[in-house]
Amino acid sequence: MTLVLGFAAVNTGNNLLYLIVAALLAFMASSGFAGKRNIEGYQLDLSAPDEIYAGSATLLTLRIHNPRRFLPAFLLRVELDDTSVLLPYLPAQSSGSVTLPYRPMRRGQNRIKEMRISSPFPVAFFVRRHSFVLDGDILAFPAPRPLPYLLSASGKEAHRPGPSSARRGNQGVVAGIFDYTGSEPLKRIHWRLSARHDSLKVKELESDASEPVIIVPAELPGATWEERLSGAAWLIDRTLRSGRPVGLRLGSSLLAPGSGRDHKLKLLRALAFADAD
Repeated sequence: MTLVLGFAAVNTGNNLLYLIVAALLAFMASSGFAGKRNIEGYQLDLSAPDEIYAGSATLLTLRIHNPRRFLPAFLLRVELDDTSVLLPYLPAQSSGSVTLPYRPMRRGQNRIKEMRISSPFPVAFFVRRHSFVLDGDILAFPAPRPLPYLLSASGKEAHRPGPSSARRGNQGVVAGIFDYTGSEPLKRIHWRLSARHDSLKVKELESDASEPVIIVPAELPGATWEERLSGAAWLIDRTLRSGRPVGLRLGSSLLAPGSGRDHKLKLLRALAFADAD
């Protein structure tokens, strides 16, 4: 429309058209300047949860600080990969936070190189975008993979995820599946598994007072190294939940058994950077 009126003003010499075109050009210039200022000059700080697993969705928190003294921000849309979140208003010299879904595709360090901010402000004729360079890595642990109980033809388990010194008990986590002999209490019968067999199956439970567990990923079942690490991550969480201390052996390196959340994260970090022997 501005170009059409401009050509009409030149061809006709109409002063009113010149004034209209000048007003439109001034509006375009001022709105462009305001829109550019609206998406620039922010300070971004990206933070992530301390427990993230490869292939699993999580939420990242992006803190946006507006250092300008007088100018607030309007209609900021933060974009990460294929997702976006709208921050409607951010006052001057203040900070706001948005959460963005994120799915790391591999274990180890996942780098997010940039974050984009766009806005239709002040008028929705154009959507302006600006990219912000980020210097942050997202650490992802191996995706937990439950280890199945491998049963032999007699119904006894061929592999038990834990030390051979683990003791049977009436409390604790499931250590294996066995045939019902008649001496076990009825509450230990695994009814769902028994329905798929010709005989009753019972759950063997490890005592909560069992010896510490040393997990060796190289000795766990799995077709690939990644599957063994995933099984180790599942075992770490499962065993610590039962109250048993857990250690980890990777090659010639041994992480001593321990318990608690900090120790769990320490073991998972070791798995995140573990290389195949």
